[in-house]
Amino acid sequence: MTYMIVRRVLPDEMNAVSELRVMAYTADGLLDVNPSYVETLRDLGTDGRGEVLVAVDGERLLGTIMFEPWSPESEVARNADEAEIRAFAVSPEARGRGVGRDLVNALIERAREEGTTRLVLSTLPEMVSAQYVYRARGFRRVPERDWTPRPDVTLLVYELPLKE
Repeated sequence: MTYMIVRRVLPDEMNAVSELRVMAYTADGLLDVNPSYVETLRDLGTDGRGEVLVAVDGERLLGTIMFEPWSPESEVARNADEAEIRAFAVSPEARGRGVGRDLVNALIERAREEGTTRLVLSTLPEMVSAQYVYRARGFRRVPERDWTPRPDVTLLVYELPLKE
């Protein structure tokens, strides 16, 4: 019997991570509004920026999440004390097993190791399952930081202060 672990992605797994992201977002209809986001999903983490974590059961990839420290290109992080969660995706057949919870928890621990004081993320209003996981872990809405990358897309921002 195997069990799920969360770890850093291996270099030869990035193609599978890219495909899992696209499959998960497509299954939930999240690319319907912005089909060009497929390329972003495929590319995130391949340029050396950020750190991709994966949940695996033996050889099977169950989900992924990306920790992205602040940089001038950050979408919602505003300074070096903040980091972003990006490209959170769980394979449709792995849902309901705690994969998302374990990925978010591992990313929070990674952020603490880096000395990050606040994690931020943006999410589509339709990403109800992801928002549930975030809220259950203590993230709260920050509506004043919501943003619109395209006229027909509004992203909701959540944050989690990490100072204890």
